[in-house]
Amino acid sequence: MHVLITGGTGLIGRALCERLTVEKHRVSVLSRTPDRVQSLCGSSVSGVAELHELDHTHVDAVINLAGAPIANRLWTAKRKAELWASRVSLTEQLVDWMGRLASKPSVLISGSAVGWYGDGADNILTEADSARPGYTNTLCDAWESAAKRAASYGIRVCLVRTGLVVAPGAGFLQRMILPFKFGLGGPIGPGSQYMPWVHIDDEVGIIMHLLNHPQCKGPFNATAPNPVTNREFARSLGKALNRPAVIPVPGLILRAGLGEMAGLLLTGQRAMPAQALASGYRFHFEHLDVALEDVLGNH
Repeated sequence: MHVLITGGTGLIGRALCERLTVEKHRVSVLSRTPDRVQSLCGSSVSGVAELHELDHTHVDAVINLAGAPIANRLWTAKRKAELWASRVSLTEQLVDWMGRLASKPSVLISGSAVGWYGDGADNILTEADSARPGYTNTLCDAWESAAKRAASYGIRVCLVRTGLVVAPGAGFLQRMILPFKFGLGGPIGPGSQYMPWVHIDDEVGIIMHLLNHPQCKGPFNATAPNPVTNREFARSLGKALNRPAVIPVPGLILRAGLGEMAGLLLTGQRAMPAQALASGYRFHFEHLDVALEDVLGNH
């Protein structure tokens, strides 16, 4: 099938492009730098600068992974506008384009995040649960609402609420490793907040599962079935790196330095992949120690 991906040059997008091309699908990636797509995503992947370039080419499925990184800059008013534009506004444009097509894609798989739930404390959260208000909920809810409009065009819509992606050499894990290497790793704030994680292979696996199973629609938590607290995550990471994990980072320091964005580190979600499991997906990495061993095996 012909699959269009937004955000295809990101961490998840690159891994997904590799999987799709191995399975002999035709892949196009919407990018502001289409000339770089092949070097990042594979020689058989086509870069597209504007959606209208595909107006007369049938696209079977759209996978929407676009979104500026949420944790690499302070949440100033300007940054919040960038986060909104790269998620909500782009998704609105994407759905409008799909609605204008004479031959429409059969499915839209659109990114979201476990931040949709807000601060879940230690409550077990499935796709049937409601959210607590907060900035991440507001952002993710608008993002999902924009994607859900595609259903009015007869397009199946799946929403992927992704947790923290455990992947080699990139993403949040790479940022966490440095203090551990110097023996300065440890829990963040109280350490009791949950960190819903997912191995990159299962993140891609869930997306492929949704792509290939027409009965799947609605929200899906892309999180491993065994979430851990921040303290447990730090302990497992220290073990994988053969480094101590005992020096805590006080929450007051984080709030002073990061402001509102500190909530990403000091709150969490005990999210469970109820819908993925119920639809028949089987995880390759259910336990964090095994996942970390896989991605950090050479450290």
